[in-house]
Amino acid sequence: MLFELERVTATRGGRVVFENLDGVLLGGATGIVGPSGVGKSTLLRLLNRLADPSSGTVRYRGRDLRERDVLALRREVGLVSQLPASLEGSVADNVLYGPRLADRNADVVASLRLAGLDPAFAPRRADALSVGEQQRVMLARALALQPSVLLLDEPTSALDVATTTSIEATLHDLRDRLGLSFVLVTHDLRQAERVADRVLTLEARALHAWPATKA
Repeated sequence: MLFELERVTATRGGRVVFENLDGVLLGGATGIVGPSGVGKSTLLRLLNRLADPSSGTVRYRGRDLRERDVLALRREVGLVSQLPASLEGSVADNVLYGPRLADRNADVVASLRLAGLDPAFAPRRADALSVGEQQRVMLARALALQPSVLLLDEPTSALDVATTTSIEATLHDLRDRLGLSFVLVTHDLRQAERVADRVLTLEARALHAWPATKA
């Protein structure tokens, strides 16, 4: 069991997003789908403590997240946001940002290759790249910390079909090569079925297995 949610209530901006949510996320690749506003992005924020629940418990590998060091958790459970948020500077600067905060070394070339980017991108300005290229830089930045879990928040929502297909292929490759677990939030059920082992729907109080779950 990767994550467990027990009677979790989350609020954002004073509004209850979901209440008394129960559910289990297993290792491997899990896709989470649901209507807009149901709290899919909020759920991901809870899983690496960018936010804490108003009530209830979130466990990671059987341990209450609130008992874990936040920075250590985020090195192990990386988040790739819906829209690229490039930092000022080069692609290499962006990839090295997290490791430098953790006083760790990172292999920029290896991280870029894992994310599907040619190492020649390293000296280029990150904010001058296409949206698809920037999204790969965000993926490389997360991978530089050598996480065991990636949380992916609509990672292809702003991309065209060809780039989306390429990103999905990269995710499959990362699973095969690194054995990473994924939690993928998407509005596209077909994408969830393509990328994930199992698909869950987020509703008001529970995560339910979609009938088309593969495992």
